[in-house]
Amino acid sequence: MAELAINGAISNGVTGVETEVKEKLCRRCKQSYDPSKNTTSSCRFHPSFFVCRRHDDQKRYYELGPDDPPYAAKFYDCCGAEDPDALGCTTAFHVSYDDE
Repeated sequence: MAELAINGAISNGVTGVETEVKEKLCRRCKQSYDPSKNTTSSCRFHPSFFVCRRHDDQKRYYELGPDDPPYAAKFYDCCGAEDPDALGCTTAFHVSYDDE
């Protein structure tokens, strides 16, 4: 049977029974999503933390002066992005707080 989505409800078109489409909140990217439209590229996030320390490969992502304190460098440990609001470097399915 074909289903119709009307204002967040799904109708099966035969019995007229409607079920509410419940959006979930992704625990990775904090966006609301429809589980029926969740794909491998729906969620964009950083799999690591935003850190404040010297990186093992200091010259790869930034240059610190010899007098800069170790916490002068702030970046995502996964990709080296220095902006805390940088777009995520990894995509995957959304994962809700209801999922284990």
